[in-house]
Amino acid sequence: MGRRITISFVSIAGFIALWIALAFKIADPQILPGPDALVGPFLAELASGELIYHLSQTLLRVVWAFALAMILGTSIGFVMGASDRVNDWLDPWLVVFLNLPALVLIVLCYLWIGLNETAAIAAVTLNKVPNVAVVIREGTRARSPDTAALAQVYRMGRVARIMHVDLPQLAPFVAAAARSGIAVIWKIVLVVELLGRSNGVGFQIHLYFQLFDVGMVLVYAFSFIAVMLVVEWCLLQPWERSSRRWRQA
Repeated sequence: MGRRITISFVSIAGFIALWIALAFKIADPQILPGPDALVGPFLAELASGELIYHLSQTLLRVVWAFALAMILGTSIGFVMGASDRVNDWLDPWLVVFLNLPALVLIVLCYLWIGLNETAAIAAVTLNKVPNVAVVIREGTRARSPDTAALAQVYRMGRVARIMHVDLPQLAPFVAAAARSGIAVIWKIVLVVELLGRSNGVGFQIHLYFQLFDVGMVLVYAFSFIAVMLVVEWCLLQPWERSSRRWRQA
């Protein structure tokens, strides 16, 4: 664990060093300001409460879309993996939604539902559900037939079988879908905010893009990236390691 943390910090330090070198080489803060040039704007936005407000709005949308996408995608993927007949019916739908551009879904949701939170969260959720479903479907198909036979021998009920046989085997796939999903979801949320919301990190980035303020674009971008790195390191990675532990027992 200590070695992994050390490597992560060294890697981030290397990224910052490269950033400083590029900023020094370009020598134009209007194009690429150095990290030190962002400290003042960051502290000002933090003190005014604007940064916290917009970060919280984006994070709330990410949480809602993530929860809905994981619940729906896991349910659909499990049923498709468990039943060939259901998979035959739903697979064409899955292919269509997997290849439908995120921008198209976002625009359609805004046109059909309106410029509101429901449309924003629905657009992000619909973009992610197919990816989760595919991962969980493959995980369901990869279940051990031996454990299924054991559950039959002991005459386990459907609920007990799902809880004690299926879910432990699916846990690594759910964790993998969650880790990949959270990264995709927050990026799509920023596009949703840019196109049709009046708050959030995406809205602020769009605002400062119009003002050609590279520094403030980077302040909001890196602030939310920092939040998501904390979520990744403190929640998702430990969960993924825990989900694989039973296989090593």
